[in-house]
Amino acid sequence: MADYKNELVGDHPSIVDLNRLISRVATSPARTVLIYGETGTGKGLVARLIHGLSSRKDKEFVDINCAAIPASLLESELFGHEKGAFTGAVDRKLGLIEAANHGTVFLDEIREMDLTLQAKLLSLLDTHQFRRVGAVRSTTVEARFIAATNKILLSEVNAGAFREDLYYRLQVVAINIPALRDRGDDVLTLSRHFIARYNTIYNRNIRGLSDEVTGIFLRYDWPGNVRELENLLERIFILEDEDIVLPKHLPDRIIRTVRAGGTEARVAGPGKLQSAAGNFHEATADFQRKLVARALTEANGNVQDAAKALGISRHALRHQMQKLGL
Repeated sequence: MADYKNELVGDHPSIVDLNRLISRVATSPARTVLIYGETGTGKGLVARLIHGLSSRKDKEFVDINCAAIPASLLESELFGHEKGAFTGAVDRKLGLIEAANHGTVFLDEIREMDLTLQAKLLSLLDTHQFRRVGAVRSTTVEARFIAATNKILLSEVNAGAFREDLYYRLQVVAINIPALRDRGDDVLTLSRHFIARYNTIYNRNIRGLSDEVTGIFLRYDWPGNVRELENLLERIFILEDEDIVLPKHLPDRIIRTVRAGGTEARVAGPGKLQSAAGNFHEATADFQRKLVARALTEANGNVQDAAKALGISRHALRHQMQKLGL
């Protein structure tokens, strides 16, 4: 069985191709990589795999969540600062990027970086140099930069929320991680993998999934993707005593969703016709949004190619993107 130490777990052709791409990118001299994927698909894991398979593996891997650090502090965290650069800067501080010299910088949620800082990042990517906050002289750094997002960055560019020049600089090598619902039987392969892992961690002997749970897992959409699956199975190891995963161990939300036949809108239950119509429209819009977002992701943000794949005109696709908030 595949191991997370070497490659993504899964037998679906999309994952086989993705593992091949990860290996090729890791051993290439590419300095920028952009990873697309829904929440929970494993963007951070792919970034670590690229680092671990590269010649940089013995250097630092610095993981920076751009959404978790206040915008007012992010520049100092990334680039560092000189003593006296601002109130409270009582000593010189080296930034996270400098700490990753000759290693890998992972910028998760890159969309959340403000435009001013995006410009400074672009300058760094182009010149290999930056200035600490309050510094007069530039510092040189050599590192690979891997950025990740669950947004369609081209839409963010069109909305003025992301710099177009930085987008194309990061887009040199783009990696798309498929959603778990698009990976066929991989949900079962991953379940076996996680069960084996947590049997060791928790000193248990859970044999696997019951037939009914197997069917539920295959029909469920997994909006939280691989992370949702792993968290669910670990919860079962902690709270349940049986040696097999049973339907009663699953959250009611999953059972209701699967029995209703599809999306979260299906969970609302019986009600008046007006309520049902609302659920229908919400589910339809959600499906359209996911379809358009997937086409854009697979086309690496190219609207013309995405429109061709969807069988509609570029103008019609842009109208849908605006309508769906993409």
